[in-house]
This record gives sequence, C-alpha cells and structure tokens, in this order.
Amino acid sequence: MRRLSSPLSLVAALLVATAASAESADFEPRGTWTASPSRRQDNTLHLQLQQSPGHNMGFSEPLASFKGLSTTGGATTFTLPREAGTFHFDGQFQDSRGAGHFRFDASAAFAKTMASLGYKDLTPKAQFQLAATNVTTQRIQGLAALGYKDLGLDALIQAGIFDVTPEYARALADAGYPKLTFDQLVQGRIHKVTPERVQAFTAAGLKPGNWDELTSMAIHGVTPDYAREMRDIGFKDLSNEDLVAFRIHKVTPEFVKQMRELGFKSTDSDDIVALRIHGVTPDFMKQMRELGFKDLTRDQALAFRIHKVTPEFVKQLREAGYTNITPDELVTLRIHGIDKVFIRSMSEKPKK
Repeated sequence: MRRLSSPLSLVAALLVATAASAESADFEPRGTWTASPSRRQDNTLHLQLQQSPGHNMGFSEPLASFKGLSTTGGATTFTLPREAGTFHFDGQFQDSRGAGHFRFDASAAFAKTMASLGYKDLTPKAQFQLAATNVTTQRIQGLAALGYKDLGLDALIQAGIFDVTPEYARALADAGYPKLTFDQLVQGRIHKVTPERVQAFTAAGLKPGNWDELTSMAIHGVTPDYAREMRDIGFKDLSNEDLVAFRIHKVTPEFVKQMRELGFKSTDSDDIVALRIHGVTPDFMKQMRELGFKDLTRDQALAFRIHKVTPEFVKQLREAGYTNITPDELVTLRIHGIDKVFIRSMSEKPKK
C-alpha cells in the first residue's frame, strides 16, 4: 500500500495532482527521480518524481512493491507496477540514496476498464496520476457499491492519496458512522479517525459522539487514555467539547494535580480552562505565595493575571512603601495605572 511520508507531503501531492489534472499542456510521461529511505517507516522508500519545474510528486512505497530494486549501490534498473500503468526507473544508488530517470507506460487495459465504469477518454496524464496514487478499478467499484458513485478524477486521486478504501468506509459504518460523505471519509483519513479509535472510546466507557465531535477529538489529540485519566482525577462528566477544550488549552492531569496542591480544589472544567487561558500556572502561584499571598482565590488569581499584577509589580510597590497592600488593592492600582513610575512622579517636588 502506498503511503505519503508526512501530512505536508500529502497536501503537496494533492495540490500537484489537482493542478496537473486541470492543465491541458502536452503531457510528458517521463522525468527524473530521487529516492531515500523513509524516515517514518522501515523497509520503505521515499520517492520524488519531477516531470518539469513545478511538477513534483512525492510518496513513500514499501520496498516489496518494486520489481528488481536494489539499493545497495551502483547502477540500477527497476519498476513500480500499477494497474493504471508501470513506472520504469534507471539510475544509481549510493548509501541507500538514489537518483536517475523514469518513464511511465500507461495501461491500455486499465483505460478500457475505466471507460466501462464511466471514465471515458482517460488521458495518459490522468493515468499517470491514478498510478502514482495507486487507484485501482477494484477500489473505484468498491466505493461505488457503497454509494460513492461518479467520483470525479480529483476525488479518485484523493482516495489514493489518503487511502480511502471500501474497507475503511464499511468499518466506520460498523462502528456507528454510516452514510458518511466522501469528503468526510477523506477528512477521517487525514485526521486519523479510525474504527479502532471509536472502539477504544467505547471500551473505556466513553461516547465518541457524532462525526464532527469524533473528528475534533482526533484533531486535538483527545485519546481514550487521556479521557480516562481526566475522569480518574475527578472529572466524571466531561463532554466531548470539554475534552477538546482541555486539549486546546493544554490542561493535563499534572497541571490539575499541581493546582489542587496549591489550593484550587474545583473540578469544574470551565474553572480549569480559565486558569490555563489566563496563565495562572503553578509557578505563578508559588511566586505569589513567596510574596505572602498564601490564600489567593481563583478569582483573585485570575484578576492578577488579567490586569498584569506580577511578582515584579508587587515588589516595586513594596519598595515604594506599600507593604501591607491587599490583592484587591493591587488590582485596583493596576487598573488605574498606578505603578512605581507614577508614585515617583507624585513624590518629586515641583520645579520652581
């Protein structure tokens, strides 16, 4: 199975493929290639194909997909067979990295089968794109059988790039998400929404919610383990929206435990998020305690951060003689712009 090496590579390849499909210039089924070991997967080769300036496509492919490939060094000739056609490569490898030239031979049998599926007058350029993204007629027919019919060329290329398969669509339907649109399937693949993730949430006694909630949780890194950890430290009734907010604002179990040790016992999710949003951190609270404010309430701590009552500000006022000032007074002084500069200016004798 063909895999792109990174999200950026996925997007880049999609943009290249989409742009190329819209062009009407003469198509040259040849170009240059470079290759290197994939950084993300063992026994996988990352290929960059360049047909002309500005026409690049990068993807990673298991070594077993190639025929005649040797990366040990020296001259090499190998192929990458696809249903849509075959890529022929020749060049050199050294230290598992290679470069050379390639050509693409479109398959007449594939074009004939595609015509029977409604994709008539398929161009060599289109076949090149479908081959590069490993789109097969079996995949097209399987998606059509599930209701994803008459997909355009760009959609088929997306199916190849993001590995949208009939098996993936069926598995999500079995997990409780039937009748997803094709765009939702692509979105699910991009954000790694898998049936296994749904099952893991359910096994943990959690409800993954509707498709948008499930996708949002995947985007922001809400895992079953994270949800379980937050529940175990007292957040028994968090909604999926609460969990997403926690992740967005970097609310971790460690942060909650530290703040509780400093006196903030609330298990209200809005309270915890507010502390994170306004920068009320364990370090900030420890500094304020060292200055004598040992019993700051949540509201007072938030007011300090909102109005920029910092440890430095407190020290400056004490140096100016305000040694017994209260938290509320500190906030009032900040609101009205009274700081050491203002105090110094008021204490200076007017010039005659």
